[in-house]
This record gives sequence, C-alpha cells and structure tokens, in this order.
Amino acid sequence: MTSNDKPRDPHPYVGMWVTADGYIRQELLPNGRYDEARGNRQSAYTGRYAVTGNHLDYVDDTGFTATGDIRDGVLYHEHLVLYREGDERARQENRP
Repeated sequence: MTSNDKPRDPHPYVGMWVTADGYIRQELLPNGRYDEARGNRQSAYTGRYAVTGNHLDYVDDTGFTATGDIRDGVLYHEHLVLYREGDERARQENRP
C-alpha cells in the first residue's frame, strides 16, 4: 500500500441520526448508503446519499428522492428533524 492508498476517514455525518422521540432512526453508512428504520420496522427505507457541503441528496432504492441539510449539528431531512444518537438536545426536545 502506498501513501496514496491510505483509507480515508469517514465523512463526519456518518453515523446514526434519530428523531427526538426515537421513532425514526436513519443511519448514514460510510459507503454512501443509508438505512432508515421507523418504529419496529427495520430497513423501512434504504438507498444512497451524497454530501455536498452541508447538503445531502438522497435516492432510495425505489428511485424516490429527498434532500437534507445539516445546520448546527442537526439534520433537517424534508419534514423531519434528526439529532445525532445520544445528543442531549433530542432528549430536551422530547420532554413534556
């Protein structure tokens, strides 16, 4: 392996993102794929994503497209607001 063949670090957005109630869980995988669970339904939506700056473009495996934007560490994905798994802000938002 030459120095040009070093593996790259995963994009900083890779990982699990969840709604404040935990119902929707979207995992951004390092290979450019995503896997989204809804409630008890695992892999409810799967597909690929691309990142340009703070913007994400999604294409699910059926061809449906969506977008998202990261602002202040929060993922705004169409009508959803997702936080990094374990983010204290999600727990605060979900309090009565």
